[in-house]
Amino acid sequence: MAGGFEAKLRRRTVLAAGLAATWLVADRSAAGVESTDPAHTDVLFIGAHPDDESSNLATFGRWRDEFGWTTGVVTVTRGEGGGNAVGLAEGPELGLIRETEERTANALAGIENIYYLDKPDFWYTLSAPLTARVWDEQDTLARLVRLVRLTTPHTIVVMDPRPFDQHGGHQLSARLGIEAFRLAGDRQAYPEQLTGEGLAVWRPTRLLAQNYGFGSLLGPEAAEQRHADPGTGLPVIGVWSGVRSRAHNTTWAQVERDATRLYLTQGFAAKPAQVPTDPNQLGSEWFTVLAEDGRFVEVPVHRQHGLKPRYAEFAEWADRTGLPWLANRVQPDYPPNPSTVVRAVAIAPILNGIGGPGEYPGPELPLAIWQGGGGCAATAKLSRHDDDLYVLVNVTDGREGAALEADDIKRHWRTDSVEIAIDPSGTSDDTSTTFKTGILPYTANRGGPAAERDADNHQGASLPGMQVAAHVTEPYRGYSIEVKIPLTALPEPVDPTRFAMNILVYDSDTDDKTGRTRLAWSPFGSAQADPYVWGTATLADYRARPTPETPPVIPRTAARSADSPASLAQTRRTGIPIAGNPRPTPAR
Repeated sequence: MAGGFEAKLRRRTVLAAGLAATWLVADRSAAGVESTDPAHTDVLFIGAHPDDESSNLATFGRWRDEFGWTTGVVTVTRGEGGGNAVGLAEGPELGLIRETEERTANALAGIENIYYLDKPDFWYTLSAPLTARVWDEQDTLARLVRLVRLTTPHTIVVMDPRPFDQHGGHQLSARLGIEAFRLAGDRQAYPEQLTGEGLAVWRPTRLLAQNYGFGSLLGPEAAEQRHADPGTGLPVIGVWSGVRSRAHNTTWAQVERDATRLYLTQGFAAKPAQVPTDPNQLGSEWFTVLAEDGRFVEVPVHRQHGLKPRYAEFAEWADRTGLPWLANRVQPDYPPNPSTVVRAVAIAPILNGIGGPGEYPGPELPLAIWQGGGGCAATAKLSRHDDDLYVLVNVTDGREGAALEADDIKRHWRTDSVEIAIDPSGTSDDTSTTFKTGILPYTANRGGPAAERDADNHQGASLPGMQVAAHVTEPYRGYSIEVKIPLTALPEPVDPTRFAMNILVYDSDTDDKTGRTRLAWSPFGSAQADPYVWGTATLADYRARPTPETPPVIPRTAARSADSPASLAQTRRTGIPIAGNPRPTPAR
């Protein structure tokens, strides 16, 4: 069954789900592109990590089935900074494993070519500007423009470029994809690609962005209706996943689920193996229409004032790029930040995982459910002795999660764990200037606890002088964690009146190294990664010692396409150099 949108596309002229304008389906021969060109693709998806396209494989498979459209994928990094649910590999070794997963999964949707730009993946951040510095933004953009000119797509699909509650890598890959859509057809953009490499300008027809705001709309009729993105006001189209694949003899929703479960390192194998068979329980994949007929779709601009720096930077980018409406209602209504007073104690708490009399005289902080469905409850207490902050977290839990090895603590949220995030000055826009620690209350063979730093100023080993103790109930009914954190070792000078932090608990209740429920003192948005939402913990009677700011240390080692047999074979097949590198200068 084809929805109205796809049926009309088959007739070459489409009125897409209430759009006021006509979408013309690109004709490859009319555009001067031979269908036999091994470099050509009809659709080009641009993402940041392996698996970023996984939620659209049903769409890409449908387009191939029904219109013969091929899809290529650009993946800026190989996800070296992500977690690994099936082993200890990390860094470039993990990146090459994730490439294999991506290629295997994408093949189920008929996708053969995946282009990696060999940029480094690091930890989860909400900052596109920070990501831009790590990726060398202008170099990445040049490579994307080159790939658009080489692959000649009529449609480009990007991720959501807006900054709230999503990975900075996703944001930046989308921004650069939007810019590449515009610049690939501009002779003044990267002219050396035209004169030195023999490329030609290329103007794609349409530009779509992933939109996850309509997931509750189920059934085949949902995609037939007119929809608009509530943030920007731009039109939104849906592609229903319940159509059957001719090659697989099942719905594209099921094919996509089968493909997604192949991302073993990301824990996606824990997803249910079967999707619903009732058509009315299957959803669509949604896309915001950013451009059609080669031109940006325009909608009214609704300016916000008093934007926080991260949102102001995005609005400036949207203005420069010619899509100011992308910043419509961009900054959400943040709830009031929670606050508490950290009281000083004359005698340092005994670090044993149990709060003793007088050790934590301040108020008990409730941790509320941030994500997931419950099954866990937690509270926290704070105190200070001299230059040391003490944190006690009590967790009530009905089932232990997977016990990780002590050297497998990276990405602690895969199982039962506590996270403490601190912004010493209360002025951070991203976590590169903060301290964040993840703590396991227990490890394999009844070992533990174990702690590490994650997604902060210096990912890896614990803060110098930090100490951790844990108490796990027997029989298991939960646990408590107690931590000593030296204030003088934090990455920025402490401001006692603006000192900000968040305390989070992750609950698993499974043996497959996947989380189920998350709690936080301040549970809004990306509570672990957004310093804007963290609570204020005023340090009573504390005179901070002068301490220097510590420049962030960010992992920058990426897997290389030169080390990937699959990428090298793809280059031989398509003639497109690895990593979006320049083509050799044509012989004269």
